[in-house]
Amino acid sequence: MTAEGQAGKQAEPEPHPLRPLQPGDHDALREIYLEAVQHADPAVYSPAQCRAWSHWADQLQGILQRGQGLVSCGKDGHAEAFGLRDPADRIALLYCRPRSQRQGRARHLLRALERQALDGGCRSLRTEASLLSQPLFSAEGWQVSWREALLIEGVPFRRFRMHKELQAN
Repeated sequence: MTAEGQAGKQAEPEPHPLRPLQPGDHDALREIYLEAVQHADPAVYSPAQCRAWSHWADQLQGILQRGQGLVSCGKDGHAEAFGLRDPADRIALLYCRPRSQRQGRARHLLRALERQALDGGCRSLRTEASLLSQPLFSAEGWQVSWREALLIEGVPFRRFRMHKELQAN
């Protein structure tokens, strides 16, 4: 690229700071989960689906204690998004507060979780992606293994089983 092209190109913004998930984060992460689920795009998820999905928050404590996770913080140091692997070869959670969506937080978290997994000896990862998160996973090189239908609290949902082979850079 020429010097003129470089001068005209805007630098990518710095990613949001990430830190390891800590036991003291559990209440804030439950809040992030509930905000994300309860305010999911109404063109994608019905109010009944959002209510049913919200009930799963009661199961978060166990997975937050078991898993390995990262938290994306705002300028004030408060948690805005988080991602978690449980077990080590599965992205189990990836959620962002609605006010902090479309800022690259989920992408940054996903890439960091992939690096963490690779550094820990994992050669592949898997996940169950929602209709909302599937485009991000696909854009990051994840492949759909299959689509599945399931019931949560008696309400039908669709999601994607996905996987990605990890490669050292």
